[in-house]
Parts: sequence; structure tokens; C-alpha cells
Amino acid sequence: MNIAKASIYSFVSTVVKMLSGLIINKAISIFVGPSGLALIGQLQNASGIIQTVSSGGIANGIIKYTAENKSRNETWSTGLRITLIFSMLSTIILLLFSKELSQLIFHTIEYQFVILILGLMITLFSLNQFVLSIITGLGDLRLYTIINIIQSFYSLILTVTLIYLYSINGALIAMVTNQSIVFFIVLYKIRSNKDIKLNMFKNAFNKNESLKLFSFSVMTLVSALSLPLSLLIIRNYIGNHLSWDYAGYWQAMIYLSSMYLLIITTLLSTYYLPTLSKIKNQKELYAEIRKAYIFLMPIVITAAIVIFYSKGIIISLLFDEKFTVMEELFKWQLIGDVIKVCSCLLSYIILAKAMTRVFIITEIISASMLALLSIQFIDNFGFVGLSYAYAVSNFIYFFIILVVIAWFFISKRGENE
Repeated sequence: MNIAKASIYSFVSTVVKMLSGLIINKAISIFVGPSGLALIGQLQNASGIIQTVSSGGIANGIIKYTAENKSRNETWSTGLRITLIFSMLSTIILLLFSKELSQLIFHTIEYQFVILILGLMITLFSLNQFVLSIITGLGDLRLYTIINIIQSFYSLILTVTLIYLYSINGALIAMVTNQSIVFFIVLYKIRSNKDIKLNMFKNAFNKNESLKLFSFSVMTLVSALSLPLSLLIIRNYIGNHLSWDYAGYWQAMIYLSSMYLLIITTLLSTYYLPTLSKIKNQKELYAEIRKAYIFLMPIVITAAIVIFYSKGIIISLLFDEKFTVMEELFKWQLIGDVIKVCSCLLSYIILAKAMTRVFIITEIISASMLALLSIQFIDNFGFVGLSYAYAVSNFIYFFIILVVIAWFFISKRGENE
């Protein structure tokens, strides 16, 4: 499958997910307001960390080694056991320390029940992510697209219903349950899949396979911890030094960026990562990267320009009049998004080639820069400083990744990996 065809599947899946997300976001804006959106952002970042830990952080490893078509039975069997162990440990911790975690995430024990529900559902979520990683590694983008469309519709109906009935409580409950319940739909969809059979998960735990997967665990866990922690720090700083409404406006901008970039990020994880993982020849690797830049960057730049000149309409459609304050963030946030995609197209080489140490260092540097610059720029420029910090941190990160990848190609010149 080439990048153009893969992009079509990614586009269809993402448009449905995006429309679902935008309707959900509109409902949150109307029924919950800016401060509620900030609260939801806190849960999103915290649950992202928890969910990554509960799955063992092996998703990208499963994708890579499934795509390479080597020892699939051993990889899948070992991966399943790792997922079950980590998710069950996470359940125990969440149930035992629900009050403390509620206080840490929300600054109140009022939402302890959300942590308890998350603890009960986390194993289903982890198994769902595990199976989706296998489907991605197999390159079955058609099945992946169908599952994501079903998940988007289910999430839309559940979330809007719960928000209407229970306001902020409903939104939080929906966030920690929807993906877990979809696991049963995923099982139904793969019941007759010729590439995924139950007996392929019955091999004994393989130490060598676990070590390969754990190298991805380290990378994934660092990534899952660093950026969400950075966002939590920034959001708390905004809330304490500006207001929690401003934290909600900033959260809305972050959400908007993630939504329109979803087509690109989905394509990178479902097509680009498996493709780079399979390539061994340096010339072929360079050609694939070049092709990705030529195909994707004009799309990203065009989308950023359209969004900038439509920002008033977008705010009106997706949020409400209270969110017009966020208009001042658009220019440099969108510039930062374009630079971010430039960086991602290179940083996925680090992930695909399992360059663990380099990945960890660059992720920590990136997240730290964003937090430190955001705090500094809020003090110096006010609310708009958040967008300056985002653009500058992404530019510095791009330069670092560019140097790393240049070194990678120079060191591998003339070699076939």
C-alpha cells in the first residue's frame, strides 16, 4: 500500500473521529464551559499516562515486529502477557489510591469515583490497544478504519448523552469508559480474521521478545510521561497565574491543533511507522522520507492557512462566544504545528529503528523546553506567550532532530541495516 492510498483510509477514519470530537467539544463548551474544559484536559493528560503504563508501553514495538513479520507468535504471546500484568497492576494501584490520585489530578477528592471507574476499565482499554497495534502492524488499514469509525460513533453517542444528563461528571465518566467498551466490538470484528488466530497467543513468555518490546516500553513511557506532565504543569501555571478560564481557552487551542493534525498523526502511526520499520536499505529509507515530506507538508501548510483565516468561524462553530479570547493564540500555534509535523516525519525514524537512548533524550528535552518556555513567556508576554513558546520549542526540537537524523544517515552510509 502506498502513502496516497493509506492517506485515504487515514482521511476517512480521521474525518469521522474529528467530527465526532468536534460535536463532543461543542457539547462540553455549552454545558460545562471553559473551566470544565480545563478539568477535562487534566484528566486527558493524567489518563494518557495511566493508560500507557497499563499497556506496558509496547504498542509501537508490537507494530514494528508485526510489520517485520518475524516471530509473530512469540511477539504476540509475550506482548499479551506483558499487557495483562501491567494492566492488572494498574487496576490495583488505581483502586487503592483513588482518593490520592483524585486530589493530585483534580485538586479535590470530589472526582474519586472517576479514578475508580478508570481502574475497573483499564484492562479492557489495554487489551483494545494491544489488538489495534497488531492490526496496524499487519497493515490492515481497512479494518483499522472500520474499527475507528465505530469507536467514534459510539464515543459520540455515549459522551453527548452523559454530558446532557450529568454535565461535567458525565463527560469525565465517558472519557474513562468509551475505549474500553469498544474492545468487545474489536473482538467481534476480528473473529474470522485469517491473520489473527487464538492459538497464536499461546506460546510461552519469551525473554528475548520481552527485551525487544521493553526497549519500546521505555521510549513510549518516557513520551507518555514527559509531554502530559509538561501540559499539566503549564495548565496549572495558567490557572494559578491567569485564571482557570484561560486554562480552558488554551486547552481549546491545544484540542483544535490535535484535531486537525489527527489525519497526519494517524497516518504516521498506521502507515509510516510500519513502513519505516520494514525498510533496511538506507536509500529506500531516504526515498520514503522524501516522499512523505512532498506529500504531507503541502497538506499541513494549506490546512494551517485555512484555519488561521477562518478562526472566527471555527471558534463560533466549535465553542461559543466566551472562547474568542483564544484568537490571539492561532498564528504562532499554527506555525508551531507545521514545524511539529516536520519534526515528526524525522523523529519516527528514531522510533522505527529503536534508537532508545536518542528518543528518550530528545523527548525529555522537547517536553522540558515547552514547559519552561511557556512559563517564561506567560510572565513576559501574557496569554499569547503560550503560542510563542509552542512555536519556539518546536523549532528547537526540529533542529535537534535534524542533526540526529543527519548523523544517522552519515553513520550508516553505504550500509544495509
